[in-house]
Amino acid sequence: MSKNVTVRDHIVDKKIVDVAKLAGVSAATVSRVLNESSLVSEKTKIKVLKAIEEMDYHPNAAAKHLRSQRTMTLGIIVPDINVSYFSEIIKGIENKAYAHKYKVLICDSDNQIEKEMEYLDLLPDRTVDGMILVTPRVSDDTIQEYVKKGYVIGVVGRAVVHEDILSCKTDNVKFSNEAVRHLVEQGHQQIAYIGGYSDSLENYERMEGYMKALKEGKIPFLPSLIDNGDFEETGGYQAFCRLLERNQSFTAVYAANDEMALGVYRACRERGIRIPEDMAVVGVDNNRITEYLLPALSTVEQPKYEMGSQLTEKLIAQMSGNEQNMQKKHVIESTLIIRESSSYKRD
Repeated sequence: MSKNVTVRDHIVDKKIVDVAKLAGVSAATVSRVLNESSLVSEKTKIKVLKAIEEMDYHPNAAAKHLRSQRTMTLGIIVPDINVSYFSEIIKGIENKAYAHKYKVLICDSDNQIEKEMEYLDLLPDRTVDGMILVTPRVSDDTIQEYVKKGYVIGVVGRAVVHEDILSCKTDNVKFSNEAVRHLVEQGHQQIAYIGGYSDSLENYERMEGYMKALKEGKIPFLPSLIDNGDFEETGGYQAFCRLLERNQSFTAVYAANDEMALGVYRACRERGIRIPEDMAVVGVDNNRITEYLLPALSTVEQPKYEMGSQLTEKLIAQMSGNEQNMQKKHVIESTLIIRESSSYKRD
């Protein structure tokens, strides 16, 4: 991704750093105060304004001019760039951006909401013309607050209830229902669900699809068969181990992403649990490694590259003022891929 720039490439007005030191806050907080962000407490705002007055600070006129111009750069906030799901979305974003002569600035938050909030300040700093969020952790309220101030934001993998916010996602309820229905059709009556972040919308939607399939199959819902793995391999491993410790028997697992399914594979291998004979496993995303696992993992194909590409095309059009009659909410079809990990038919 040689065309990308990083956060380190951003040149900050040095006087802001001096003001931040005097006020005892971060430069990002000073920037928020200057941009009248409501994310700053009144007490902190007073401290910063006092420091600005003491230092006789006035935003550099040249810097103001630069910020008023288009940077031809898009920001992308992702929780973990090492995860295949995110890297494929980024590739779709980057290639479409490059076709429109835009660069992309990738902001890897390392699953820290504090970092994601700081990266959002690249919008009022005018480091980027628009921001694409590929993270479920930034709240809808926060996104709407930035959009109301005129900043351009698009989201991938979820939808935000706001008419001016572009989104591109798949139908979590529908494909989760299909995945769990497949397990029911294979004869499974006790099916566990390992979800992602407990407070994320996509986790709720995938669990809704799971519960809907159980109801359709006349299978009772058992809260003891639900756990969360934070969409990470280690989290999936730990969640599966906790499920086993509850003494509630089950023969299948629907993991809300492939990373967590990998954790299930590791736990099964350590305990001598055979996949699929003893435990069927289905994941989500169809990451590249899934077909090379032994046995190959059944999963839901998410059109990751296409989601990133389509969202970027619309976002650039919006920034260029070409949004008349534009559809802002896009839902792309996904496909259940049945492989060996769920192929064993139970009596």
